[in-house]
Amino acid sequence: MYATATGSTASMFSQRNMSNTYRRIDVETGVNGASPHQLTTLLFNGALDSIAQARGAMLNYQIEAKGVAIGKAIRIIDEGLKSSLNLAEGGELAQRLSDLYAYITTRLTQANLRNDPAALDECVNLLKPVREAWLQIAPTSDAPASTAAMRIQA
Repeated sequence: MYATATGSTASMFSQRNMSNTYRRIDVETGVNGASPHQLTTLLFNGALDSIAQARGAMLNYQIEAKGVAIGKAIRIIDEGLKSSLNLAEGGELAQRLSDLYAYITTRLTQANLRNDPAALDECVNLLKPVREAWLQIAPTSDAPASTAAMRIQA
């Protein structure tokens, strides 16, 4: 259908691909050299960034972008933050965090279904203090993480 591209379109496409590739490599490099504490910080940051993107998309009536951003935030929280908790050894704190993450994912789903920016704000207001507390307990020497050392003791 589009056998040829204009010079400016081809240039823009190539710049976009290079930018995406750079971003992906930068993220992969950051993850590969990160400690478990740093990885969890990246998860918090990613969830908050995704919620902010969802809010912007919601306010601009970009339904597809909103859904993608909320889906990403839910996956980060559910498959990243929540699944990294060690409920067997983490005690009450791990259970409370698990419950909080479950609540946040429910509220994100409701925000998506109802186009409710206030629900997104609530999620941010719940995540930020946990992220700040996490940053306060950073080890003084953050050694690089091995792939086997991904379970976080809460």
